[in-house]
Amino acid sequence: MLQPGNPELPVARVAVDVPLSHLDRPYDYAVTAEQDQAAVPGARVRVRFSGRLCDGFILDRVAASEHVGALAGLHKIISSEPVLTAEIATLIRRVADHYAGTFADMMRLAIPPRHAATERAAPARAEMRAAEKPFDGPVGGYPTGDRYLQVLRDGGRPRAFWQVTPTAAATGDWAVGLAQAARACVNGGRGAVLVVPDQRDLAQLEQACAAALGPGTFAVLVAEAGPAARYRAFLAALRGDVRVVIGNRAAAFAPVRDLGLVALWDDGDDLLSEQRAPYPHAREVLALRAAEAKAAVLFAAYGRTAEIQTWLERGWLAELGQERVAVRHDAPRIKVTADSDLALERDPQARSARLPHEVFELIRAALPQGPVLVQVPRSGYLVALVCQGCREPARCRFCAGPTKVPEPSPAGVGGAVASCSWCGRPQADWECPICGFRRTRAPVVGSARTAEELGRAFPGTPVRQSAGGAAAATVPETSAIVVATPGAEPSVAGGYAAAVLLDTPLLLLRPDLRAAEEALRRWLNAVALVRGGFDGGSVIAVGESASRPLQALVRVDPGGFAAREIAERREAGFPPAVTMVVIEGQPEALEDFRSLVTPPGVTEILGPSEIAGPPGSDTAASRLTLRAPATVGADLVKAVKEVAGIRSTRKSEGAVRIRVNPVAIG
Repeated sequence: MLQPGNPELPVARVAVDVPLSHLDRPYDYAVTAEQDQAAVPGARVRVRFSGRLCDGFILDRVAASEHVGALAGLHKIISSEPVLTAEIATLIRRVADHYAGTFADMMRLAIPPRHAATERAAPARAEMRAAEKPFDGPVGGYPTGDRYLQVLRDGGRPRAFWQVTPTAAATGDWAVGLAQAARACVNGGRGAVLVVPDQRDLAQLEQACAAALGPGTFAVLVAEAGPAARYRAFLAALRGDVRVVIGNRAAAFAPVRDLGLVALWDDGDDLLSEQRAPYPHAREVLALRAAEAKAAVLFAAYGRTAEIQTWLERGWLAELGQERVAVRHDAPRIKVTADSDLALERDPQARSARLPHEVFELIRAALPQGPVLVQVPRSGYLVALVCQGCREPARCRFCAGPTKVPEPSPAGVGGAVASCSWCGRPQADWECPICGFRRTRAPVVGSARTAEELGRAFPGTPVRQSAGGAAAATVPETSAIVVATPGAEPSVAGGYAAAVLLDTPLLLLRPDLRAAEEALRRWLNAVALVRGGFDGGSVIAVGESASRPLQALVRVDPGGFAAREIAERREAGFPPAVTMVVIEGQPEALEDFRSLVTPPGVTEILGPSEIAGPPGSDTAASRLTLRAPATVGADLVKAVKEVAGIRSTRKSEGAVRIRVNPVAIG
């Protein structure tokens, strides 16, 4: 029987911020009468754990504990704001188990640090009634698009992949389309979470949401915004001040009330994959959240990943795309250089030249109509050097690192002073150790050198550059040549008159399982900045015309390419056709890990094998790969997590990094 003044639920179950695998569970603490009102589920607390004070969150209040003996009390309630909702706590647990991680690791990613002044500030509530002003967007122009929006408004939970047609016309405006879907969801009385890869995409989506929903009716949640701004956006969703949250991968855990829609743009962008353990991908997080919350799904992209193709084939997603006739009408006209005998007759060197004659013809014809985009895979000037005599890569005389020419040199390639990419030392007296030749040439040319060459070929035409930290957001509609690296292409009102995709083999020859998929994604993102074919937009790609990704680009057929890609991965045994767990660490640690793991019987164990360490490092590193059919993938991940717990209990030497279905497999 409770004593007068004692709490009705005297036990608090706390998720303690301790990332050790064998301690990955809630712990019970006693709640005093003074703490009863403030100790609400979701509140931040400080508890004594293993002799030291640790932060944590209250998950629940219960009447009794299974623990035998007296319970330690809550040391302090930091804040009574219930920032960890039951829905997000369940999601954190599911994502942690999915990636063989811990609740504490995921908790740090999902819940922003507290900002006391922001928490105490009075919230600025926005009017959240259904928007009455008409708003048209591109989704309704796609087959079944109107039906999808209507089901959203009626409170349904349709799941679709929107195959956006790559064009600068209205049908290719993905940001307006996502805002249109969010508005339909809000009009149905529910909330939405919209996630994009980077700041450029976020700025575009923010503008579209302001037009569709109204200023102040949505929150922008990004980790890079700073502690106060991030926490303010988080609290706005938590307290119900807004129904829509947009942002980068940090927004996937936004505590939106009555969640009705999760949407994601361009899931193939590697920025959506978290770089901290347990390395969750926003696509998987949103899929798990939609399943838990029974929410609608709208994933959208110009390209298509193998993961999305798998969900389409399983029927978990339905395709929302245009008919082929409409795609050919709306998308720019795309071709590959030297794709016919006639083209080779006109320019016999077209297949070996970096800038064939067709490229100059297209630029010359398009410039009077507007700016022309030239996409170059690498930034810099002369990115890599080889011996002009024997074509052996030119290596640094001091550390054997790769060499390059970082800045333009009036002396040309042979007379330019190269430097090492690793140690930075100049290579003025370089001599080839193979043939003794003292001159170099550049097989890989960067965007700066390309801009210089095009400036000489088109005198009087402005040449603008956009790459890396010097990326431009927009360029004027006036006639100009814009040289940009993938992802840094500026937008232009009305779209580019034409685009040129240079050095396509460089993207295809990367030692990565996703090289072809990523190359096609980057090309389609550039194509989407060009005017539609009905408006004279043209794109030319310089590469091998028989290349499968380039053929898919010409046909604007990312779906067909993804279907063939997933078929080949099933045959070869690569994700997402299988579940793959990669463990990296020191050789001794991996041998210990392998001796402890007991995976499902159908699991294939590869390694440990030696892998390259950081440049200039002598530290040995190894990789252990476990591969099993997707049907037993959860069992494999569980077995790996159990081993991590055993090693944590034993305090085994040598840290290991565990990644489930990593984005980069090379």
